[in-house]
Amino acid sequence: MSTRLRRRDFLGVLAAPALMRGMPTPKIKDVSVIATAPGGLRLVVVKILTDQDGLYGYGCGTFTQRADLVVEAVNRYLRPLLVGRPADAIGDLWEAMYNSSYWRNGPVLNNAISGVDQALWDIKGRQAGMPVYELLGGKCRQGAMIYSHASGAEIADTLDSARKIMARGIKAVRLQVAVPGYAAYGAGQRRPATGDPVFDPYAYVRRTLQLFEAGRKELGPEVHLLHDVHERVPPRLAVQFAKALEQYNLFYMEDALAPEDIDYFREIRKNCTTPLAMGELFNSPHEWNMLIRERLIDYIRVHVTQAGGLTPSWKLATMAEAFQVRTAWHGPGDVSPIGHCANVTLDLVCRNFGIQEWSPSNERIDEVFDGYPQMKDGYLLANEKPGWGVEINEKAAAKYPFGSFENGERKDLNGGWGVVRTPDGTVINQ
Repeated sequence: MSTRLRRRDFLGVLAAPALMRGMPTPKIKDVSVIATAPGGLRLVVVKILTDQDGLYGYGCGTFTQRADLVVEAVNRYLRPLLVGRPADAIGDLWEAMYNSSYWRNGPVLNNAISGVDQALWDIKGRQAGMPVYELLGGKCRQGAMIYSHASGAEIADTLDSARKIMARGIKAVRLQVAVPGYAAYGAGQRRPATGDPVFDPYAYVRRTLQLFEAGRKELGPEVHLLHDVHERVPPRLAVQFAKALEQYNLFYMEDALAPEDIDYFREIRKNCTTPLAMGELFNSPHEWNMLIRERLIDYIRVHVTQAGGLTPSWKLATMAEAFQVRTAWHGPGDVSPIGHCANVTLDLVCRNFGIQEWSPSNERIDEVFDGYPQMKDGYLLANEKPGWGVEINEKAAAKYPFGSFENGERKDLNGGWGVVRTPDGTVINQ
């Protein structure tokens, strides 16, 4: 065979993938936002239409505390940038969106970018006729171990809640308990008749240590126990608290410090072996790089939409793997079903998966979203349909505008969490 023929055959092989697709590259025809709150929490979903009939995708951009601003960011800034561009070029479009505002790494823009990014991955999966996890190399496990939340006004109530969770086959439980006379994260806010709720970090620490002493004794050594500090204690107390929890063999202690105080993780590491998880408030690699590089945490807890979507989160997981840090993506109720699908996709394709926070669906959410990931025997399973495998009933979504629902009545929210103070009146982290 001549050199010329061999070269011609080689060029034909290079051209084959484009020919096999049998269709031109899809272009972005329109970008819109579905804003809905079927579970009482504001969910923002970006929908991208292409110029190919029937080819579209959905992405989660939920930042429930400032949801209206994400909607505006998509409609006013990202849509004009994206229309007419190729939907295939996910990485290129991500960089274009990220750099287009010059000032970057803010939660509003990151969530808007995430909505677009995830919608583009959905389109690519639908094109290929594959779930997104197949596009990332396929599964390295069949299911993702989850944890669920147990809480109560009294310690006994929390432990009863934990037993019910364990009875469903769930192998890991987060324990939170109310603090008499004060506000407490994860177990209800005690609101005074006037003024803002009051949180006492020292009373909280004493109460939580009592909870875990009882929890480990009554629930046994086999169940994995977790706890969320929610950045509410001062750094030095956080070090003492982590040391005191060491004896109860936690799966991890979550968000012991506020993002502003992450240097103190070095002090916690020096003093105890309690596993540490951090990151749900992070927006930027500048916040997590040091913690991962110095192995100061065991689990990275980033909220995927806050980081900008699937594309940067996949890169984050790859970086973390090199330093033996595992993933534990944020998965509360203020993540849309599409966001939960993105979480479980990363859980199944990343070797360094650790655990997945899970929030169950309800009838209203299921009315709007078809394809919510399912839990079986304590493991979260991927939707096996192309893309994320989620379809949205937009007429049903319109029935649940932004707001919360109490006793069947709509109550408007400003999107924020309000204010919590220490006994001396200082505003604290939420």
